[in-house]
Amino acid sequence: MARASARHILVKTEEQCHNLKAEIENGADFGTLAQQHSLCPSGKQGGELDEFGRGQMVKEFDTVVFSAPVGEVQGPVKTQFGYHLVEVTQRDD
Repeated sequence: MARASARHILVKTEEQCHNLKAEIENGADFGTLAQQHSLCPSGKQGGELDEFGRGQMVKEFDTVVFSAPVGEVQGPVKTQFGYHLVEVTQRDD
C-alpha cells in the first residue's frame, strides 16, 4: 500500500496561501512559516505530518500527496478546513 510523509501550512484564505507560497519561492523556510501561520496543530512541528496511507486524509489533500512530485510545494489546496500549502517529503508507491 502506498505510504507518504508530508508537511503543510493551513490558513483561512486563498490569498494568504498564495502570499506564503511566494515567500517560500523567494527563499523563506517552509517550517518556520508553518510555525508562524498554520492553523493546524502540526504547525508547531513545522507542519510535519506523520507517515500516512492513501485514503487517511481528506480527498483533496490525499490526491495532491499521492500525485505531486516529492519536494515541490503545491497549493493552494482547498479542503473543508481551509487552504493548504503541501510539500510531499517522502512517498513509497
